Amino acid sequence: MTWIKPSFLWMMYRSNWARRAGQERVLAVRITRRGWERALSLAVPTTAPAEEVARAPVHVQWDPERSLRGAALNHYSIQVGVGRGLIREFAEEWTVELTDVTPRVRRIAELLRAGRASKVPRHLPPERPYPVPRESARRLGVDG
Repeated sequence: MTWIKPSFLWMMYRSNWARRAGQERVLAVRITRRGWERALSLAVPTTAPAEEVARAPVHVQWDPERSLRGAALNHYSIQVGVGRGLIREFAEEWTVELTDVTPRVRRIAELLRAGRASKVPRHLPPERPYPVPRESARRLGVDG
């Protein structure tokens, strides 16, 4: 399974701002809307019965969103696991752009280390709510 993690701050928490071993580079992966919605349409939450999860080509889990300093927030970020049978489709059909954002990550991390957190927001990539199709939203537990 390969995981799509749309939240920048969650990924910074996970990689410790690109300092964790094996996670020293950060790539932004842009995929098509069609691919994203296909993944959501095939997904089951990891909280579903084990037999459903085992059969599902895509898994969804919800992890607490993170602050700039890595603290868990009281809202959740989606994580979408693409199963082995769809990885080629993900790589060859859904993916349209890879961008190395490591320099941006390092710049932001340096601002945080220097106590200049107020300067960070302008360096963060834009994130906006995604209008999830109604059926996928219901099945996956998407609020609102």
